[in-house]
Amino acid sequence: MKIGFDNDKYLETQSQHIRDRIAEFGDKLYLEFGGKLFDDYHASRVLPGFKPDSKLQMLMQLKDEAEIVIVINADDIEKNKVRGDLGITYDLDVLRLIDVFRSRGLCVRSVVLTRFAHQPTAVKFEKHLKGNGIGVYHHYTIPNYPTDVDLIVSDNGYGKNDYVETTRRLVVITAPGPGSGKMAVCLSQLYHENKHGVKAGYAKFETFPIWNLPLKHPVNVAYEAATADLNDVNMIDPFHLEAYGETTVNYNRDIEIFPVLNTMFEQILGESPYKSPTDMGVNMAGNCIIDDDVVCDAANQEIIRRYYAAMCNRTKGIGSRDEAYKIRLLMKQNKLKTSDRRVIAPALKRAAETGAPAAAIELEDGTIITGKTSGLFGACASMLLNALKYLAEISKDVNILDAAVIEPIQRLKVDSFGSVNPRLHTDEILIALAMSAVTNPDAKRAMDQLPKLRDTDAHATVILSETDTRILKNLGIRLTMEPAYETERLFRPRS
Repeated sequence: MKIGFDNDKYLETQSQHIRDRIAEFGDKLYLEFGGKLFDDYHASRVLPGFKPDSKLQMLMQLKDEAEIVIVINADDIEKNKVRGDLGITYDLDVLRLIDVFRSRGLCVRSVVLTRFAHQPTAVKFEKHLKGNGIGVYHHYTIPNYPTDVDLIVSDNGYGKNDYVETTRRLVVITAPGPGSGKMAVCLSQLYHENKHGVKAGYAKFETFPIWNLPLKHPVNVAYEAATADLNDVNMIDPFHLEAYGETTVNYNRDIEIFPVLNTMFEQILGESPYKSPTDMGVNMAGNCIIDDDVVCDAANQEIIRRYYAAMCNRTKGIGSRDEAYKIRLLMKQNKLKTSDRRVIAPALKRAAETGAPAAAIELEDGTIITGKTSGLFGACASMLLNALKYLAEISKDVNILDAAVIEPIQRLKVDSFGSVNPRLHTDEILIALAMSAVTNPDAKRAMDQLPKLRDTDAHATVILSETDTRILKNLGIRLTMEPAYETERLFRPRS
């Protein structure tokens, strides 16, 4: 993978910039962390060289000064809201986040339940947290939030919220997902800190959009594509332009709320420390791009991937037509075509030749390998085997899976699991390959090539099963699929 982003420079400059912001305010900084604190695969895709855990690594450079407060909306607990990328509920993700942060030596003592109204499931979750030594604090719904500033910044507004006791200079406010109330928690804490005579400030860490890249830069357009379901729109920050005569990029929600935030800062702190939404940010990612051409190409590919994902979600009934249309417009804006994704045409051609689902993968050296559906293998399983053979320099004609391994798996599927389809899919192929590798040197060589599939692109001509999709994702393969099922059956098992 070509590198377009200097990750080491990012870690150094970003941590220093946060230290500088802490120094500006004196005693304490509340830092709202937008997006994913770790496992930020969107950033690693559009900024080649950015490590998925870069933000967490940066935070670890500040771990002696920092503590983390996790925020969750009590209504989301009650509704069992699920993180789409992980398939777990928000309350379980809070527990996961605590474990991950603590395993890295970061301080996590507190969870804030926002919009708390004694929801039964939220109360049960609170008991679980307290039973495990986690402090739990309640923040309540404030009428006419965020427009009634006089009420909000008063003892009957933020004053009714619990004051979260913290001990470090840097307090990172994060959450399992959007809509949790991170900013409100930061502002509520500023109100209480001011009452306690503590000089505290607020800043925001959002990786995207990148404020010092052009509005229509592919990286910023890729962010719009990623948030098409939220109707986020990148905009020139008019407040920054007026204050400094400098063009910067922000997104609509921060720009729309800034006048209200500014008034809140004035009432809490006596004066606002910021003249624009851009001023609030501490993101240095734009300064660490070292090859703009590489970054632009990666971001353009992400836009196309997002388009196919939106189209597939629409077919599955979990996405809207408007989301797909919006991304299609973004593609036209950047003069992108689906044919710009090199794996699509070979996959479609193979499907047309065989009259059955097919798949294609582009390897690191640019070689495109295809796979077809057969009586023995599914299209993606065939693609994987062919790719591994190519990487291991094994002839196509060599059989690297032992029949003694394949046949029991097929019998298990048909006789014990009741499947009408004896074909092996990606998970079963990998199990068969691992078992064959014990006695077959060719299978072992092919198995050793699996890491080389990471960061490759693949395309399937039908919507794959959840199992196939998950396996390819776990291998680090960036998959797109045509928005159509192999058959017209309405009932589709998850595996």
